Amino acid sequence: MDFKSTLKNGCFALELKGSTKDEIIVEMIDLLVASGKISDRDTALRSVLEREKKMSTGMQCGVAIPHGKIEGIEDIAVVFALKKEGIDFGALDGQPSKIFVMTISSLTRTGPHIQYLAEISKILNIPSVRERLLTVQSVDDIVSILTTSAQPQVPAK
Repeated sequence: MDFKSTLKNGCFALELKGSTKDEIIVEMIDLLVASGKISDRDTALRSVLEREKKMSTGMQCGVAIPHGKIEGIEDIAVVFALKKEGIDFGALDGQPSKIFVMTISSLTRTGPHIQYLAEISKILNIPSVRERLLTVQSVDDIVSILTTSAQPQVPAK
């Protein structure tokens, strides 16, 4: 899995319209369908909602990472979206979620899904990255922040 390529080929929303967890999930699934990344909307939606019933993917520090697995998809499908005023997503810290990363991946290929979630989680764990993302004006800004943050850090001399 090439993180930068997966990110650049993803879908983006600078300001989600939904005001509930389910509305946000539907909106993100619909972005994937509209872009042609997935074709079976109902199965993808059901997969993500069932995953949320088991345990919320609202993490902490304003980040939520809803995800699901379906048949008939070869590559990981990704949506990166923002809801700057935040919504209750059942986050572990009780805070509203503002930064959303959805992944839909193959039932049979777990590697790319796990790798992507690990990489994006590591990046979104950096407070300055989260702060900068909430001020972006374009998709290019999002991609730039995330890909720059994914660069290996060179130790100071």
